[in-house]
Amino acid sequence: MKIDELDKRILRHLQQDSKKTNKEIANDLGLSVTAIYERIKKLERERVISKYVALVNPDRVEKGFMVLCQIKLIQHKKEILTKFEKDITSLPEVIECLHVSGDYDYILKVLVKDMDAYREFMVAKLTSLDHIGSTKSVFTINKVKQSTIINL
Repeated sequence: MKIDELDKRILRHLQQDSKKTNKEIANDLGLSVTAIYERIKKLERERVISKYVALVNPDRVEKGFMVLCQIKLIQHKKEILTKFEKDITSLPEVIECLHVSGDYDYILKVLVKDMDAYREFMVAKLTSLDHIGSTKSVFTINKVKQSTIINL
């Protein structure tokens, strides 16, 4: 699907506030509500828009301690990678898992309540997974920038 300038303008609106109505977007862009509705439906059908979510403030739900955890596996066989990826997706503390190049194989973004909760996560859950060779934890001090908006 080719994304034109109008699609980009609609996507900018939705990325800033997905609860904006079709009427509000139509008024802002000087188009009919039907035209906006059809464009959004096309963007959803083509999976340009994959889902709508509510962004929760981690501090308000006692998950304000963010750790970036680097994982090195003991082997890089396909079945080991596949098993690790399947296992890691079942851990609710892990909100992102990236397969990366470099000294480590994966970087996890982990949200927990505090250092004690992270230790419990490491001991009871993460290190019990098969084929982990080593881990390195980086504790965040402050979020300087965090965005969900893709620059179009």
